Formats: sequence, C-alpha cells, structure tokens
Amino acid sequence: MIEETREYLRLLGIEEQRLRIKWISASEGAEFAAEIRDFTQFLRTLGEKPFFGARSCAPSLPEASNQLSLGGEPPPLSPEQTVACLECSNCNAVCPVHRHNPPFSPKQIINQKALGLDDLLRQNREVWACLGCEACNSRCPALIDIAGFIRSFRAGARMEGNFPLESHHGLQQTITRLQTHPLKQKRTAWAKQAGRFKDRGEIYYFSGCLPFFDITFRYLKFSPLEGARSALRLLNHLGVEPVLSDAERCCGHDALYSGDEDTFRDLACWNLETIKASGAGLVLFGCPEGYATFRYDYPRFFGKLPFKVMHLTEFLKREIPGSGLKFKSPAAEKVTYQDPCRLGRRSGIYEPPRDLIRAVSGVELIEMERTRENALCCGTSAWMECSACSKTIQMERLQEAEQTGAGVLITACPKCRIHLTCARLGEDIAVEVKDLYTFLLERLEE
Repeated sequence: MIEETREYLRLLGIEEQRLRIKWISASEGAEFAAEIRDFTQFLRTLGEKPFFGARSCAPSLPEASNQLSLGGEPPPLSPEQTVACLECSNCNAVCPVHRHNPPFSPKQIINQKALGLDDLLRQNREVWACLGCEACNSRCPALIDIAGFIRSFRAGARMEGNFPLESHHGLQQTITRLQTHPLKQKRTAWAKQAGRFKDRGEIYYFSGCLPFFDITFRYLKFSPLEGARSALRLLNHLGVEPVLSDAERCCGHDALYSGDEDTFRDLACWNLETIKASGAGLVLFGCPEGYATFRYDYPRFFGKLPFKVMHLTEFLKREIPGSGLKFKSPAAEKVTYQDPCRLGRRSGIYEPPRDLIRAVSGVELIEMERTRENALCCGTSAWMECSACSKTIQMERLQEAEQTGAGVLITACPKCRIHLTCARLGEDIAVEVKDLYTFLLERLEE
C-alpha cells in the first residue's frame, strides 16, 4: 500500500516527500515523538499545503430548472401519479436490489414521499441501497423518475448524519475530493507510450478516473487504463489526435449519486474550464458515467455546454465504416455484451457497441436473456454499499453470460469490468470480462 500511495500522490501532483513510513515499536515512545516532531518541521519547510494557486471559477446553479436537482426537493407527484403508484408494483418487480434485499422497495419510497414522510426518508438507510440503474424508471407506467427521487434525498440524508458505507475505505471519495483543489496533476503519463495526443484541438478525449483506478484495482490482475490506451490507439488509426489534459478532474458522477453536491459542482467547474481552454468542440467519452454526467447533469447545473459530447462507441460506429479499418478474429469466437446502465437505460445507446462487435469478422454475438432496457446492472454504484446483495447480482449476471456459451463478456464500461471481474475471483466462472475498445484493437488488421 505504501507504493500505491506514492503513485496516487504523483498523479495528483503532490510531492512524495509528504509521505514517510517508519516502523517504531510501541515501547519506543520517545523515538516516536521525535520522529513526528522532525517530520512536522520538515512539512512546514515544504509549504502550508500541496496545492497551487487559487480557484479559477465559482460554479452556480442556473436560475431556473425543471429537472430534478439532487440537493433540492423532488418535484411534486400529481394525484394521478400517486394513485397509479399505489396500484402498481412494476418497479419492485424489476429492481435487482429488491429481489435480493426485500426491505428495499422503490414503490415504498414513492409512497412515503406521497404521504409527506420526507424526514423519515432522509433518515432511512435504504436511501443508499438504490443502484441508480433506472430499471424502475423504464417500467413505471406513471412516468415517475423513481431513481431520481431516491437520489434527491441523499444530500439531505448526509445533513441528517445518515451516510453511505463507502467501498475501499473511502479511498476513491478521498481522491475525488482532493481533485476539487488547485493541483498540478500528472494524469496523462499513461498516454505518452500509448499514442499521439495534443494539448489543444477540436476533439477532446475524457479519460476520467481511469489513472486512479489503475492503481486501486491492480489486485484484479488487469489494467483499467488498458481501455483508455486502446481508445487512444483506435482514434489515432482514424487519424484523430485528441486533446488530453493533466488539468482534467473526475466527472463528478459518484459525488452526485452519493449526495455530495458541492464536490460535484467543483469538479464540473474545473472540467468545463479545462475543456474550454483546450479549444475543443467535441468531447469523447469511453466511460458511460462520464458521458451521461456531462450530457444530462452538467447542463442542469451550468446551462448549455459550449461543446458537444459523444460516447466513443457512437463516434467509432460513425467513423470506422469509411476509414478502411478492418477487424478480424484470429479464430471463431462467441461473445456476449453487457449493457452499462448509464449508456443503455440512461442514454438510450444500445446498438453502436453491438454494431462494433459485429464488425469483427469471425465473431458471433450472442445476447443474454436480459438485454438492452432489461439488462441487469453490475451490482454496485458510486463506490458505496458494496454488499452480499451486490455479489449476488454480479454472480447472477456472470452466470447468465456463461449460459450463452460465450467465452467473453464484453462491456463498454470500466466499472462494469471492474465489478464483474472482482465477482469472478475465486468462482468457477469460465467467461472472461473484456473491455470493448481493447477487444477491437486486438482484432484490428494492421
């Protein structure tokens, strides 16, 4: 963990001198006190704190918005919606959490809101159980944004002292909050050997949190940055040298979904200024969460964006057919595809990833039993509330993939790959979980 901590500090641009490890026996109190005193004095010589400059922007909410605000009150339910909800249980029927954790009930949360029990909802631990997968939204005949309602209570829950159980000891949350400060990050080092990129240009590639994930999830025996490297090389093959920036931050998705609206707005502010300074008119996302956050949530908080956003699968689907690039599998392959929640149900992007897979000669795409708007979530959201329920959902999805007879489960989401690969550890599951962009690059005919 010591070396990993040093790597996090390097990415964030914080001097490594601020980390010191030394083993001291509990009986050596005087030595311990002297070590702390000397290290404290040394830190003072480095400066007050390892951040640089001052904030360059002050985010603010738009004057008016008809959309659901995370920290605000959810929109009122109409009498027709209330009656329809009382007579229906479609949301419970499709909710993966309710199926394995019956005390969590999307319908019950809406019913409690209809009864005016907001205080009870903010104090309820079940407000954190929702994955935000929006399976409930897709089946609600009353068109209630159920997942949005649940999220809307999370900022209030924090104020009530009701906090989520953070995964990995809150490591990702800590790294995210550090990124709200002025930093001289070194987050593009991964790309120097992967391909060609620019500091300014028309097309920006948003890599998000992958540089940090690459350290955290090393124990899974694969590199989450592999997807970003493959994406960069594919873009280069198309003649695109995208902009990459050390000034980029986390998109803020996880902060938004866990009720930390202030952190979300700070991160969004940094990203908007960074992309604006790059001169880009189009921003590409390999991560569905980053794409959905920019497409839906940034405009809600900051108004119309000064650039267009596109998921990388859409861009590749548009550009590859006329590019002359060809893909071929070295042997006949059977694969299946995992629909990420933010790419599928949230954004309605189902066909571009499948079309890219089908473009590989020699590959047969076999659909799982639940697919597209009915696809099963990967079981965890925003690095919180990872539980036995999560593992059950993940194993259910892996077994469903295995039943297709496919040898590879492809996904266009780095978190889906992380969560499902983690669930495979120690289990007798023959299906390999693979990143879509790496899958394509490995089968590109040079």
